[in-house]
Amino acid sequence: MIRIDRRQLIATAAFGLGGLALPGGAVFAQTLSVARGFTHNVASGEPATDSVLLWTRFVGIGDSAHVKVEVSETPDFARTVSGGEMITGPWRDWTAKITVDGLLPGRTYHYRFIGEDGSKSPVGRTKTLPLGSLRQFRIGIFSCANLPAGEFNAYAHAAIRDDIDVLLHLGDYFYENKRVGNMLAGSPRWDRIQPQTALVSLADYRLRYASYRMEASLQALHNRHPIIMSMDDHELADDAWEGGAVNHHPEEGDWTIRKLMAMQAYREWLPVDDLPYKSYDIGDLATLFRTDTRMIARSKYPSVANLFASPDVPSALAAFKDGAWRDPAMTMMGTTQENWLAHGLKASTAAKKKWQIVGVGTIVGQTFMPSEAQGWLALDATGPSKNFIITGAALAKAGLPFNYDNWGGYPAARARLLAAAQKANANLVMLSGDSHNAWAYDLENDGSHTGVEFAGHAVTSNGFELPTKGTDPKTVAAAYLRVSPELKWCDTSKRGYMMLTLTDTAATNEWIFMQTVATLTIATQPSHKLRVLAGSARLESL
Repeated sequence: MIRIDRRQLIATAAFGLGGLALPGGAVFAQTLSVARGFTHNVASGEPATDSVLLWTRFVGIGDSAHVKVEVSETPDFARTVSGGEMITGPWRDWTAKITVDGLLPGRTYHYRFIGEDGSKSPVGRTKTLPLGSLRQFRIGIFSCANLPAGEFNAYAHAAIRDDIDVLLHLGDYFYENKRVGNMLAGSPRWDRIQPQTALVSLADYRLRYASYRMEASLQALHNRHPIIMSMDDHELADDAWEGGAVNHHPEEGDWTIRKLMAMQAYREWLPVDDLPYKSYDIGDLATLFRTDTRMIARSKYPSVANLFASPDVPSALAAFKDGAWRDPAMTMMGTTQENWLAHGLKASTAAKKKWQIVGVGTIVGQTFMPSEAQGWLALDATGPSKNFIITGAALAKAGLPFNYDNWGGYPAARARLLAAAQKANANLVMLSGDSHNAWAYDLENDGSHTGVEFAGHAVTSNGFELPTKGTDPKTVAAAYLRVSPELKWCDTSKRGYMMLTLTDTAATNEWIFMQTVATLTIATQPSHKLRVLAGSARLESL
């Protein structure tokens, strides 16, 4: 079993300010404020067959700075094959993003930035997307990385792998919460996070990114693999939708301004372009669709709390199920993005791509709360956890799912999504995050099998094991499977990431479980694998 300590990770990432990843919030804040030169290593993203976006942060001594980037097929840069340059400054928090082209498909490249003072960044590694006939392609999939909840061991594990073609991050790259009042307020890892207040302003969001991007494991991950990214809610505020969020309050100012500030910091600090949704061709094997299911057009999800205040709760639930819950105007993506995706699925199958892979922020599969779940509650379970389970069980009796912030709150939009896949005759594989736990579904629409879903567990964020501690996770999983027909497997207790392997005959997903997130280690527990054969739209065990 491989183990790695923080010093090894810092050496792997090879960044000058790596010591700031160590505990000590005051030292961190003071040092970051006076840091100059390359402060946060390098990263790459938005890969294409002939181009890739390269990222770094270089703080100059004046009011702006010139940076350039060199790309080579070898780490010694004996011959550069591409490059570019740009001007950065405080208006973009000294970050730099340069898209380089003229590259060859399916090829590994090395890159480095050069500052105006002649200093050089760490050398990063990236890879372009393949073109033409392809035997295999592998995607590492992540979501929900809350630093107070644990160490980024999943990132560290993936960083040292050489069998990953691209990374996909499905959101909750960081969490916007404040320290005071958070259930993880006592975590020692808060000393590595700034600011310790809730994020509201552009400066707040920038500083939180700066904190997270100082983590050695995360720097190593970005340094070694290209990434495709989408936002979920915590990059802005918990349970966000187009016009607000559960975690946005009047005293925090105008919602639209807060959303724009969060999106600006996201685009500054990460190797992403400015397109809200996009498709990526993976040779003749697949098309990967990056979507936005949170920021652009998502409707406010339906609230069920008032239903339980009714003098006749069963009747209120029945009326909700037949009425407001099925409202066809409710949308996750908006009609423009829905149309784009429907046409993209058709184009992919017309081009004879084997797989149509759609990444979304939250779970699509239908999940119901078991009636016995109330007996799982730990003695110290919080009020919100108790309410979540108690109301979920009541909703299940009415034939309703328990989560309305995921696609369970948008059944008409879900039906349109799956119908578009059916109409395109797609080999549909949905990839999702957000729930913090691991799930696998056979997706059905209008009585027909439509595709499968691999839902990822969190990098660190606490899952269903917290309010149900003391109950065997196998008992929890068995109960969920019994009451949720689409659900074929789940694990509600472990952290980690997913690895999706595509071939022309099968899409195989592996849930990789870290041994712990309490301390820094890449030790793992036994993983779990499921696959879907091309044309079957049904999961099977290996």
